[in-house]
Amino acid sequence: MGSINANRSKPARILRAAIEFLLPVALFYGLRAAGVSAYAALLAGTAVSVAGSLVDLLQSRKVSPFGLYALTLMVLSTLVSLIPGDERFLLARGALVIGVSGLWFLISAATRKPLTYVMTRPILEGRLGWPAQWERLWLQLPRFRRIWRVTSILWGLGLCADAALRFVMAWNLPVDAVPGLTTALTTATTAALLVVANIYYQVSGAARAWSPFYAGAPWAAGSYPKGRGAKPRGPRQKA
Repeated sequence: MGSINANRSKPARILRAAIEFLLPVALFYGLRAAGVSAYAALLAGTAVSVAGSLVDLLQSRKVSPFGLYALTLMVLSTLVSLIPGDERFLLARGALVIGVSGLWFLISAATRKPLTYVMTRPILEGRLGWPAQWERLWLQLPRFRRIWRVTSILWGLGLCADAALRFVMAWNLPVDAVPGLTTALTTATTAALLVVANIYYQVSGAARAWSPFYAGAPWAAGSYPKGRGAKPRGPRQKA
């Protein structure tokens, strides 16, 4: 029964994330159709986005590394929105927030735990063909550390490119066209980065616990039978 509820909750979480992503731009165009100024409509969209992020953080009851990342971006977005300026400035705010996010990914590649590792571990550790016990793999295999540093650089560069395009859009395109176009840009950027990162994981073998990528960690790879559908038996226990 618990697994059924868990499976049902996954589509619900995906639907909620999609709504939270699209609601600000939908609110903007709805308010514009009602005759509200572009500046006020942009502020309303920002308020809705910040409120949704705040609710998610309060419901989690703790600040994880990913929560800290989201909280920082939320605070930055709010502070920039409070700076006096016109609608062009508000549109450029998104570029600033995405750019800071990209820089954070780049900087994290040189820290003890890159952002891609921190964010991906709760989703993939021991699932979808990936091995378990990532902390031990992190300590034992330099190439395991390298894939997360490389993908953090990839995400950082991709987000910085996204921010640059947003900035150009904000200052050169018609105001009413920018929210929809930047939403489409974010969707395309995220999808492209996910595809490239997952191709890299597959080609390197990191996404397959039974691949030669994990040679040198017999407790992780050697305990997995060969075959895409095989289930892990777990590491051997010391006597």
